[in-house]
Amino acid sequence: MHLEAAITNVLLLWMLTVPHEFAHAWAATRLGDETPRLDGRVTLYPMAHVDWLGTVILPFLTSLFAGGFLGWGKPVRTNPAALRGGVNGLALVALAGPASNIVLAFLLLVVARLLVTLAPPAASFAAHGAQLSLYLALFNLLPVPPLDGSRLLLVARLPAVVYQELARFGFLLLVVAISVSDLGQWLWVWSSRGAALMFTLLR
Repeated sequence: MHLEAAITNVLLLWMLTVPHEFAHAWAATRLGDETPRLDGRVTLYPMAHVDWLGTVILPFLTSLFAGGFLGWGKPVRTNPAALRGGVNGLALVALAGPASNIVLAFLLLVVARLLVTLAPPAASFAAHGAQLSLYLALFNLLPVPPLDGSRLLLVARLPAVVYQELARFGFLLLVVAISVSDLGQWLWVWSSRGAALMFTLLR
């Protein structure tokens, strides 16, 4: 059991979810889809993006018992027919979320680098946030619905009927993969290495 890590992960996920979902909404509106704006999602207000199951409950339980991490924000609705570029536009909207996580990880590591001698606890918190942000980027790139990476399957012209069948069991597949396999720990190791590399480059 990892109680401290579970609490920290939930707090950080809440912080990291906001720019992730905002990036989806912003990208969709830039590509011509007004659905996120009409839904009130083009905002940095945290409550607009929280999903209580995905942002609080499951992240806490998977961090506590599984050693991995499973979490998400409230999905941003889009209308693919309104997006310039069709499925390619949909892929750009999907990739905007993980891209925002990578940018945010870099910014958090800059903060950690500045505070490493002045306020080590704050620097450690920022560094942990950067690692979690990279974890979320990698996790969301998995090609399993409803994750962002699954949109790339549509770009690869996976038949819609196959995608829909995969989407029916995608959530269950993710829960099982995080709970009984080393997927979560593998993603955490690689996000840790990525954060360490970025921190080293900042020196």
